[in-house]
Amino acid sequence: MRLFILNLIFLISTSSYASSLRISPEELSKSLDSNIKIVDVREKNYYLQSHIQGAINFPVSESYLHKNVNGQIAKPEKIQSILRKLGLTTKSNIIIYDDGHLVDAARVFWTFEVYGLKNIKILDHGFDYWTSKKYPVSKNVPTIIPSNYVTTINQKRLSSKFTTQLAIHNNSTIVVDARPHSSYIGETSVAKRFGHILSAINIPFDYNIEKDSDFYKLKPITELKKLYSDIPVDKKIIIYCKIGRVSSTNYFALRELGHDVSNYDASWREWGNDDSLPISK
Repeated sequence: MRLFILNLIFLISTSSYASSLRISPEELSKSLDSNIKIVDVREKNYYLQSHIQGAINFPVSESYLHKNVNGQIAKPEKIQSILRKLGLTTKSNIIIYDDGHLVDAARVFWTFEVYGLKNIKILDHGFDYWTSKKYPVSKNVPTIIPSNYVTTINQKRLSSKFTTQLAIHNNSTIVVDARPHSSYIGETSVAKRFGHILSAINIPFDYNIEKDSDFYKLKPITELKKLYSDIPVDKKIIIYCKIGRVSSTNYFALRELGHDVSNYDASWREWGNDDSLPISK
């Protein structure tokens, strides 16, 4: 009965959270003995120093194909191997956390959704806040029973250069640039060209996050609804940034709001270096 109740906590929203895609540290602290899979996305050296009790480690760097080239998502065979070793399946109840900036947690959230995982939440505030509240931490690496996860790809969550090209000429799709405004208007760039994808609107990634004392947290659902109030729910949305990293926070926010959204992983580093693609300032 106790296990059933703890799992129920995961599946329903708490009174302070309107969405089922995030969970508060307070709620997670009550659920550590359940069968929830807690995933630490910090790099391995930080994980080994200390992590939430029972957490397994999926470093965010593993979500990239070649991060120094562009932000393309890791290949299916790599993700399949990692998820099997971590004992994860498409049916696993998963909570993801990072240090507290929430960007890396959102990137892994998106990666897992692309690869067919469904029951996922992000831990609001993250690890630094967790430790400040003296919730249980550990240095022990839990014993993992490998899974039989087989790669499945949700194409609705992943955009490419080709699908983005189609989108800028399609009235049913909205392209959102999640970079800072200075990059959007062409003052700075990680590519040889400056500006933004033609027709894209600008909603910087940090608009989805707010400071709470010394810690960051996701903005309340009511605030996110205001932020995206000009985007109709029946429109398809493609998000991009420099390398598909920070845009994952916009992706997460829009998923919470019920939008059909995908992340263009190669983002501006690919688009801005291709002279054949249209841009604007």
